Amino acid sequence: MFIPASIPLNHYSVSEQLVSLQQKMATTPIKDLFADDPARFDKYTLEAAGLFLDYSKHLIDNKVMDSLVALAEEARLPQAIKAMFCGEKINYTEQRAVLHTALRSFNSQPIRVDGQDIMPLIRETRGRIKKLTEEVRSGQWRGHTGKPIEHIVNIGIGGSYLGLKTVINALTPYHKAGLSHHYVANIDPNEISDVFSKINPETTLFIVASKSFSTLETLQNAQAARQWMLHRGCSEADIRKHFIAISTNLNATDTFGINQANTLPLWDWVGGRYSLWSGIGLMIALVVGYDNFEGLLKGAQAMDQHVQTAPLSENMPVILGLLGIWYQNYFGAQSHAVISYDYFLRDLPGHLQQVDMESNGKRVNHQGEEVDYRTGAVIWGGTGTNDQHAYHQLLHQGTQLIPVDFIAPATTHNPLGEQHRWLFANAVAQSQAMMQGKTIEEIRKELADSGMSAEQIDTLAAHKRVPGNRPNSMIVTEKITPETTGALIALYEHKVLVQGTIWQINSFDQWGVELGKVLGNRVYSQLTGDHQPHHQDSSTTGLIQRFRQLNKSRL
Repeated sequence: MFIPASIPLNHYSVSEQLVSLQQKMATTPIKDLFADDPARFDKYTLEAAGLFLDYSKHLIDNKVMDSLVALAEEARLPQAIKAMFCGEKINYTEQRAVLHTALRSFNSQPIRVDGQDIMPLIRETRGRIKKLTEEVRSGQWRGHTGKPIEHIVNIGIGGSYLGLKTVINALTPYHKAGLSHHYVANIDPNEISDVFSKINPETTLFIVASKSFSTLETLQNAQAARQWMLHRGCSEADIRKHFIAISTNLNATDTFGINQANTLPLWDWVGGRYSLWSGIGLMIALVVGYDNFEGLLKGAQAMDQHVQTAPLSENMPVILGLLGIWYQNYFGAQSHAVISYDYFLRDLPGHLQQVDMESNGKRVNHQGEEVDYRTGAVIWGGTGTNDQHAYHQLLHQGTQLIPVDFIAPATTHNPLGEQHRWLFANAVAQSQAMMQGKTIEEIRKELADSGMSAEQIDTLAAHKRVPGNRPNSMIVTEKITPETTGALIALYEHKVLVQGTIWQINSFDQWGVELGKVLGNRVYSQLTGDHQPHHQDSSTTGLIQRFRQLNKSRL
């Protein structure tokens, strides 16, 4: 289905007003809004859970924000937030509650799923994470030759990998010396072979993260790791000294050789992309320490409390979500960039891609009817200042409207001369430049003052013009800590709920991912079988035949 550049959400009564406001704001320079209102910065900033949000450089005024909040109210967003936190089965296609927020709750109130209070289970799992963490970090846990653990390898994919890597890299200053960490996610044999080359079988602990213990990529890599250990002197009986599982399939983990005491649970009310707060987060605790893992949870909990209690007009995840709706559905924006001015946050855009695009990449509403408006922006980004010399060119002078979130800590864990001040200055300057731009008149005067001839100015001026009016937010925190990292990730998780609610879609299933898995099994059987591929399109058949021809000596 072709979706035009901009289709408003006409099923809401306030949508017509938003269309009218968009027509006005589309021709309003943001810098004029600043000139007309000296208090604009104070009006469009807020603070929550250790994060400061400046959203003053957007194509908004009071009327726009009031209308967007009215849109959220008409969509019954407050009720949707309450339903999620109360454990209602808002993932209605799978009849599941959505309670990753319970994993980071330290409140005494019970949270029930099908009548059972799940908080005792969560507290018990945290206790087991703490115990395992202390055993490994203290050297009490020993490998099959009696040596302490020096390498942790996480074998998982998607939600069992992206969130972990994001958090662990974000918290690099908190890493335990002498304990290295590695990841195996891809089924590409080059990846696990590369990890094998860096670790010692006597001092390595593998964590196999798979709720079903049947995920193709994870199970293939786990079996490869098991065989690697056996071929390098570890006995079958000692496999348990080198493997921990995060799974609900205890029969499969037993067969593999992992003790139930070393198997942490997952529950069906936790989606993979929201699972870093669960037993999946064991690797985080191992690398940065259990106290810092708790700090991560508590930072997220602070954002959870904010989203539940703050008025919609002063609610950070709600505001980010509404701004995304404003640009995507009323301005025709198709993507959203997240750019962090902290090297340790370099993996955040990749994690947010999964959190957002797997959640809101949907095309039917709650009634199963195909929607006639755009949902699910393309999320992408990177780190400054390196990326300023790459794709920022498109952000400044390209033809697409791409809203941007800049994320920048005010202080650094590693002060070196003036470098961090320059880093923060660049973040602020990029934000300002995207809003302000540079006019033809300013450029012509600048070129004339440099001594350039009128003919040269006529040739060059248009190429140097920067249109500006590129909306962007700045998210500032004092420093990247476990608490602020938890709050930041929770902020974007709640933004997903806000937008999914307004789009009237289920943000918590992912049926589209399943089709590729089913077809992958079919193709695999034809790659390895003796019979000729059949019941496939000509392209798939041709590619299978080409693979078999190139591998005929190996099949």
